[in-house]
Amino acid sequence: MAKRRKVGNLLALSLLSLLAQQPMYPYEMAQTLRARGKDKNFKINWGSLYTVVNNLEKYGFIEEAGTVREGRQPERTTYQITAQGLAELRDWLAELLSVPEDENSAFVTALSEGGILPPDQVIKLLTIRLATLDRDNAAHQADLKLWSERLPRILLLETEYQLAMRLAQATWVRGLLRELVEGTIDGIETWRQIHETGEIPPEFRELDEQAKRGWPEEPDGK
Repeated sequence: MAKRRKVGNLLALSLLSLLAQQPMYPYEMAQTLRARGKDKNFKINWGSLYTVVNNLEKYGFIEEAGTVREGRQPERTTYQITAQGLAELRDWLAELLSVPEDENSAFVTALSEGGILPPDQVIKLLTIRLATLDRDNAAHQADLKLWSERLPRILLLETEYQLAMRLAQATWVRGLLRELVEGTIDGIETWRQIHETGEIPPEFRELDEQAKRGWPEEPDGK
């Protein structure tokens, strides 16, 4: 049996989820996503919502359920999920929930290229980042506490996860800063030397060459 085609973006996933609950028209979908704070989970391009709806219909994941008119308002087309769309939604959710995925970010890239800047500047910038994380995390914790008094926990799991990840990031950055400031992190003296002399030491160049040749799978002697 051929593997079913997966929808390809998180907005499509959220729209399918909404329509699995009840038929809606596009403006109602946008209102509901905003009311539920889904735009805090991932960046939503609201201008593309109608395009995503059209694509979901094109591929048979949703279909028109009828049109309604209220007063002098133009007709609104209501959509409902199809059996194919429900199967896709369930398959996609099963994959996202069960398969770990590296969450690459701009911060990961900046860490990998941060050596271009001198250590003291990196320390200053990470200190700013940590202060922002601590401030935002405190606000996030207070917000979560408030909503925990209003909503069942099952509706706040994504908020809990986001806070946990940001708290973990703050803990990691705090530890890294301590090592940088104390000068105990391996390689910091060479890092400083590169910026003081403008020269890359031979041992660092050799690491580049070794990476190009390929690293042995096992250390020597094993």
